[in-house]
Amino acid sequence: MTKLANDFLWGGSIAAHQLEGAWQEGGKGPAIMDFATAGSATTAREYTKTIEAGRKYPSHEGIDFYHRYKEDIQLFAEMGFKSLRISIDWSRIYPNGDDPEPNQAGIEFYQNVVDELLKYNIEPIVTLYHFELPMNLVTQYDSWKNRKVIDFYLNYVETMVKALKGKVNYWVTFNEMNHIDPQTEASDMFTYILAGLKYSELEGNKKEVLAVMGYNMTLAGVKAAKLIRQIDPASKVGCVFGITPTYPLNCDPVNVLNAFKEMDRDFYQIDVMCNGEFPKYKLKEYADMGINIGMTEEDKQAFAAGKLDYLGMNYYMTDVARYEGGEEEEESLFGGIQNPYLEKSKWGWGIDPIGLRYLLNYTYRRYGLPIIICENGLGAVDEIGPDGVVHDDYRIDFLQKHLSELKKAVEEDKVDCFGYLMWGPIDLVSATTGEMKKRYGFIYVDKHDDGTGDLSRSRKDSFYWYKHLIETNGEEL
Repeated sequence: MTKLANDFLWGGSIAAHQLEGAWQEGGKGPAIMDFATAGSATTAREYTKTIEAGRKYPSHEGIDFYHRYKEDIQLFAEMGFKSLRISIDWSRIYPNGDDPEPNQAGIEFYQNVVDELLKYNIEPIVTLYHFELPMNLVTQYDSWKNRKVIDFYLNYVETMVKALKGKVNYWVTFNEMNHIDPQTEASDMFTYILAGLKYSELEGNKKEVLAVMGYNMTLAGVKAAKLIRQIDPASKVGCVFGITPTYPLNCDPVNVLNAFKEMDRDFYQIDVMCNGEFPKYKLKEYADMGINIGMTEEDKQAFAAGKLDYLGMNYYMTDVARYEGGEEEEESLFGGIQNPYLEKSKWGWGIDPIGLRYLLNYTYRRYGLPIIICENGLGAVDEIGPDGVVHDDYRIDFLQKHLSELKKAVEEDKVDCFGYLMWGPIDLVSATTGEMKKRYGFIYVDKHDDGTGDLSRSRKDSFYWYKHLIETNGEEL
């Protein structure tokens, strides 16, 4: 029977805007998430145009990874991490996005982080765009609506690939760009974290704006893939997508077809990047909607030349597709309805380990590319016990069940999955709610939503569980 490879990449994923802090240090410019306030499970984050006195902006401090990265990486190494996925904050490299010269202090910071990972034989996987867009590119250029931003992005990509050449083998062009799609009623949250624009404030044909932004990101991604391989032919280039498998309510053919269409809409960009052309079905949909994305012959050549080497998948939950007469059902995060067969997290996310196996099979059989799970984890309210330790058996149970299904996908279904990166291995700021209360980590960070805490780090029970899991390469799940 197939087993997980001996060089399977066990590790975790983090993102700059959620943990670095130091938002005005080292020459960094303001980025879009620096203007996102704290929220909660019941109160949405707000996205302000200016920094307003008296309001909390969690990214400004994060968990101070900027100053503590050596300590944190040492803890990851103690767990036995084989890999860590990090993101580079574009605004640390080009503070305004369109600067004529890069900020050397920002480049050196990421060189130092990567060197620290390599010191412990931890494979760095570097994401070039994880909701970190210089705010100047929003205010002066209308963000990804403007093709000029593609050129600014490619300039930034070239700078960082040259700076890290020979040290980074795996690059990620974008994280979860698929959450912008004109066929769905977009939320302010997703359009903001991806492009710094609120859906409710978009002018003109909103669906066309979403289509153009999604198209320009896709085009930037394939151009970056070609550019990265030109600079460093040994590199492998992927893109990370956040996919929520969607089930039908029942076997009524109408509901089955509806569920297929709801899930499939998230795959058109993957189709582009794996097949080397913008899918004809999407072009026809846009034509029916009166949308012009401005595709050129040069764009078509770029799609053909920028295919991916591997796929990154973020998996947290599954959805049930909406159906006629179901308007009163409880809504899920991505607009479907809650599955009555599943437990839910405290933030209302359905817990579905089998959905991970389903997604791996669906994606691998569709594209045949190697897959790495780049995010999967449980946000929970962790409490320190009388002995000073977080006993997070619920997190261990969640991960154990999901990883058991991942193993089945590899061993029984023969899916080529080469790594698992848990989100996020150290407590950090939630992207969706802006909370510290919503904790994911194996490592507890003493920081709270009211601003208290000394930022000290401590090991949860899950820390030791994951350490043993890596030591045994998942054989004792």
